[in-house]
Amino acid sequence: MTNIELDLAAYDRIVSALYDASLESRGWANALEMLRALFQANYVTLILRSPDEGNLGLMIAVGVEGGDRVTYLPYGHDSTPFVNQPVDKVFTVDDLMTQAEWRRMPYFQHWCAPKDVFHVMGADISTPDGGKLRFRITRGEAAQNFDAVDRARCEMLLPHLRRALHVHNLLDRSESMGAMYSDAIGRLSVGTIVLDEGGKVLEQNLIARELLSSNDGLKLVGGRLEASYPSDNRELQQLIRNAFVRHAGTPPTLAQAMSVSRPSGQVSLGVVIEPVPSQEWAEGKGQPATIVYIRDAAGKSLASTAAAKQLFNLTPAETALAMELANGLSLEEAAEALNIRRNTARAHLRSIFSKTGVRRQTELVRIMLNSVAALSRVS
Repeated sequence: MTNIELDLAAYDRIVSALYDASLESRGWANALEMLRALFQANYVTLILRSPDEGNLGLMIAVGVEGGDRVTYLPYGHDSTPFVNQPVDKVFTVDDLMTQAEWRRMPYFQHWCAPKDVFHVMGADISTPDGGKLRFRITRGEAAQNFDAVDRARCEMLLPHLRRALHVHNLLDRSESMGAMYSDAIGRLSVGTIVLDEGGKVLEQNLIARELLSSNDGLKLVGGRLEASYPSDNRELQQLIRNAFVRHAGTPPTLAQAMSVSRPSGQVSLGVVIEPVPSQEWAEGKGQPATIVYIRDAAGKSLASTAAAKQLFNLTPAETALAMELANGLSLEEAAEALNIRRNTARAHLRSIFSKTGVRRQTELVRIMLNSVAALSRVS
């Protein structure tokens, strides 16, 4: 086994940097810079996506434009000779061809030589979904070629790089899905507030922020959620405390609901309080413990007019009328809001009934509010 000539402290710093990068994208700059220093390289590159038809691909690199930060670049070099390499195995140019052959290659002449890329070491890293990420370390022609120590170091770090990239992809996917779900909840006009075990607000979506800023039924006091009226607030705080209670070996507390009166006299807010499931691997403050859902029954529907038009094959005028009715207006009020005659509104309504298959205005409102139109982006 080749001596890697790397002390434990340096190894620990590099591995820690890789796993830190898996949790925070900006950490890749530090991790790749440490690898560049370790291998005395001019560039260290991760090719995240290979080019295909209509897609330039994507890579991140250090050593570009100053070399002290990570750079995201399009990757369009589909003529590279480093294709179809065995996955998770370190290779160098010398494993594939002679230096004379390397110099004659168009890829070297057009892409590598102008940037003083001569010595190349890398590996194609397998991913659990069957894909590949490409890792490349390069040196200039005047530098020493990669030797057995360099190869051994790369082989030693490769499993950690693979795991770090896998964790990063999983977290990125989870965050993207979470953002989509949160966005969908918002388009359904549901406010969400996340509380920690002390009752302090950790997060709130736009709908919740607007409801709280109106100070009409619910408000924030010292970073904690409170109801406007004392009787409602006592019930609210009790439900929040109940959601915090956890007993080992017992099922999680079920969601609890209440109505919150509003000083403005508008329809009461509907509130549902539910504990956030936890694996309880570790104790700690400031972790999500409870989520509060708020629905303003008096609020306007955020259903997309474009989606409603497509779903029910409505004309623009019919869609506008259907949206006003879904927002609680009577036919006469909707006609006035749209500046059309009542007879015109009635004609539109008959056409809407025919296209949607309903016979009453209340049924129309119900299918509009329950359709997927609310899940499409507002337009």
